[in-house]
Amino acid sequence: MSGPAGPERRVRRWPLVVILVVGLGLAAAPAAFSMFDRAPKGGTMIEEFRPFMNEATIADFRGYLAEIGAARDETADELQPALGTPEEFAAEYPQAATFVDEWGAIDTDMSDMLDTIDANRDEFDGVSSLPPFALFPWFFVIPGLLLAVLAGLSLWRVRRGRRPLTVALVVLGVGLLLAPAVFQMFTRAPGGGRMIDDFESLMTRDRVTQIQGYFITIGSGEGQLRTAVVPAVVEQDGGSAADHPATAQLSDDWPQLLSEMSDMVGAMADNLDNYAAVAALPPFPLFPWFFVLPGLVVVTAALVARPRSEITVPEEEP
Repeated sequence: MSGPAGPERRVRRWPLVVILVVGLGLAAAPAAFSMFDRAPKGGTMIEEFRPFMNEATIADFRGYLAEIGAARDETADELQPALGTPEEFAAEYPQAATFVDEWGAIDTDMSDMLDTIDANRDEFDGVSSLPPFALFPWFFVIPGLLLAVLAGLSLWRVRRGRRPLTVALVVLGVGLLLAPAVFQMFTRAPGGGRMIDDFESLMTRDRVTQIQGYFITIGSGEGQLRTAVVPAVVEQDGGSAADHPATAQLSDDWPQLLSEMSDMVGAMADNLDNYAAVAALPPFPLFPWFFVLPGLVVVTAALVARPRSEITVPEEEP
């Protein structure tokens, strides 16, 4: 009778097939979600919004609205009454009258826009601290292809009685697990999702066109105040334009005010398509899980695929 045989190592192949499928799925995800086109547009939007997504700029813009409001109130309370009834003023100075009448709604809408931007400054900072958007697709493609190659090689090795590449597969799986923590995705990605949702009301063609129209209303009103209304009041009552300081201040500051606020609205208009591309990506809060779940599957499957020993006892010889 012969002695007991040595251990025979057996390898489960199905976990390696699972890893192969996960790797191919990760590699294909950017194409499935059009990330190669959409993600770079998100990066462009982030860069073009950056000059306006800070406390100082928003405070300046709030100051500009207050300055315009002060000129409007001075016109309504002093200049308009000096030149006749509201109806007479509107007939003689229609642009100035329109500015006076519409400023309340304009101020409300533009203040709401600034409130929305201000409320999302931290979310913007978080998203802009993530790796460049243009690289996002490759965070799926590269590890996905590596997983697929290692799983394929492991299957090939197993068919030839050799060990699978367990350590390399586990290392890649752990890398996927750690990526969201390294880049703080669990806090930054949900914040980016909230920002995208909040900006939905701002980033429409109708809203941007409406805001651009406000500048026409304010600008034409300011021009008529400066060239016609204030001179008429000065001629009638004496004094000088300096006797109407709020209106004089608006006239002095209007070119700079218009330029700076128009730049922000122009950035919004230029990035409507970019915003739509980002909004069409999968929800931001899901992005960390696109790494964590595959990472868990890969680590678990790689460990399950480890060779295990079986003791085989040969039959007795006759």
